[in-house]
Amino acid sequence: MKREKEKYSIQAVENALNVLEQFEGKKAELGITELSQNLDLHKNNIFRLLATLESRGYIEQNKNNEHYRLGIKSLELGRAFLAHTGLIKVAVKNLEDLCNEVNETVYLSIMKKNQVLFIEDWEAKRALRVASRIGERLSPLCTATGKVFLAYYGKEERDNVISSNEFVKYTDSTILTEGEYRKALEEVEQVGYAIDNQEKDLGVVCVAGPIFNYNNDVVASISISGPSIRLTADAVKDFYVNHVVECCKKVSTAIGYSGYSD
Repeated sequence: MKREKEKYSIQAVENALNVLEQFEGKKAELGITELSQNLDLHKNNIFRLLATLESRGYIEQNKNNEHYRLGIKSLELGRAFLAHTGLIKVAVKNLEDLCNEVNETVYLSIMKKNQVLFIEDWEAKRALRVASRIGERLSPLCTATGKVFLAYYGKEERDNVISSNEFVKYTDSTILTEGEYRKALEEVEQVGYAIDNQEKDLGVVCVAGPIFNYNNDVVASISISGPSIRLTADAVKDFYVNHVVECCKKVSTAIGYSGYSD
C-alpha cells in the first residue's frame, strides 16, 4: 500500500509541504539558510518554494529581518478543519457572550506540537485591552492555558510537553523550575481553572478553563486576559473565574462531554 501511494507522490508538492511543516516547531520564523539545512535542499529551491507559497498566502515574509512565517491562508485552512469538528462553531457564540459579560479579551486555544496555539478570540471594547493573538504559539510553561492542558494530561503526555519546552524568565512572576510548575498543575486540577498572574507579560493577568470532549479528554481551553489593574486577585476570584468556568462547561457539554454534575 505504501509503494502504491509513493507511485503517485509528486516531489515538488512533497517539498512544498515539507517547507510548511517546518513552521510547526517552536520557531515562528525561519530563514532560507535554515530551511535549506533542515530539508537538505538547495537555497534556490527553497527560495522558489517560498515564493510560490507566499504568492498564495500560505507563507509571508517579515520585511524587518527577511525571515518567513506562516501566512493567513495557513490559519484559514486550520480553522476550516476545526470548524468541521464543531468546536469553533460552538465556541464562537460562547466567546462573544463571555466577552460581553466581562468586557475583556477572550481566547480559544488548542495544544499543537507541544505549544499553545490561539485559534479564535473576541476582543474587548476598551481602549486598554489585550490584543488578538490568533495564530500565535506560546510555551505552555508560562500561560494559564498551558497549565489547563497539562493539569489534565496523562503522565506520559505531560512529561513529554514539559521536556519539549524550556523554562524562560519573562517577568519576575514567571515559574522557572519544574517542581514549582508541577505543583501549580496539581492546584489547577484541584480547582478546575488556571491563572497566569503576569507570568508571560508584565501587567497582564489571564484566567483559563478546560474544554472536554465526549471521551473526557481536554481538547481546548477558553481564557480571559486583561490588565492587572482590572484583573486583581479579588476580581479574578469573585468574578472572572466563575465566568470562564461556566463558559467552558457550556462548550464542553455542547461537544459531548457529560461529566458535570447537575
